[in-house]
Amino acid sequence: MSAALIAEGLQTYYGKSHILRGVGIEVAEGGITALLGRNGAGKTTTLRSLIGLTPPRSGKVVIFGKDVTRWPAFRIAGLGVGYVPEGRRIFPNLSVEENLKVPIERPGPWTTARVFELFPRLAERRRSRGRQLSGGEQEMLAIARALLLNPKLLLLDEPSQGLAPLIVKEVFRVVSAMREQGLSVLLVEQNARMTLEIADYAYVIDDGAIVHAGPAAELAQDEERVQALAGVAAEAWSEF
Repeated sequence: MSAALIAEGLQTYYGKSHILRGVGIEVAEGGITALLGRNGAGKTTTLRSLIGLTPPRSGKVVIFGKDVTRWPAFRIAGLGVGYVPEGRRIFPNLSVEENLKVPIERPGPWTTARVFELFPRLAERRRSRGRQLSGGEQEMLAIARALLLNPKLLLLDEPSQGLAPLIVKEVFRVVSAMREQGLSVLLVEQNARMTLEIADYAYVIDDGAIVHAGPAAELAQDEERVQALAGVAAEAWSEF
């Protein structure tokens, strides 16, 4: 299987703070790749480094065969890369329909009608303003908005954060369905168990460095390591 994204040796800083320390990951085309780790481990910074929002000081990022390491975010998005940031960031004063009209639709299978099929709840609340939606509905809206760009690669940052368990299951169902549609997905999550159920491959990051990489199914069967993800530490993982 070819790679939608390859990153090598990412060194990223916020001012003088050294955040990413040689991060390297690969996202297979048509698969779901998970990036797991505790709060502050470097997950969000990795995503921002991959799409040009926080450019790495050194290292390399290749997306669909193109070296995009020094590209601005809008050019990377133009390759067919969608990004759903942590915190949803929908427009609170716009209706669901108006939020969905914000992105310029790219040619492809995802339309507003198809998004409403995937998220029936959004169809029911199409005239509700963003601020009137529940947390789960806002997350669905954020994902739907990204899908209307018809991306080939979708980066999701903590889509289950703060959601009720039943809504979390629905969000993961949608992410799993994306693979069936041929999308490549990089899923950043703290919900290790559910993520490993749907992912093909998994990385674990701690203190800005990758401390584990392997098939998601194998990691899911290693109960001790799954439990360690709650407070992952590179030293602990190296002992396994």
